[in-house]
Amino acid sequence: MHVHVHPFHILRINKMLSCAGADSSRLGCMGAWGKSYGTVAQVNIGQIILSIRCKDSNAHVIQDALRLARYKFPGRRKIIISKKWGFTNVNREERLRLKEDKRVLQGPPEANLRAQLRA
Repeated sequence: MHVHVHPFHILRINKMLSCAGADSSRLGCMGAWGKSYGTVAQVNIGQIILSIRCKDSNAHVIQDALRLARYKFPGRRKIIISKKWGFTNVNREERLRLKEDKRVLQGPPEANLRAQLRA
């Protein structure tokens, strides 16, 4: 699993009193920086939030889990199934063809991609 965005943006809150006599105790907007309230990730429209790599036999389980988890995020969320092999830039069909030609090394996908580019 690869998380593309992280919550670096800090939300702040400036608590103010709203009862009778509050004017004398809060001093208005003086020093209104506020205390940290939480952190959020700034996400653009169409930006990828999460990537998951799994075996083809487990794909339906992952899709169902993502379908349930997407309600935890605000806005419109899409689940897109990539045609690439893992987190590399190689298509699945091309990867299988290269494996049959014995041009793919054993190891992590990044090493396989480097070996393909060298050949």
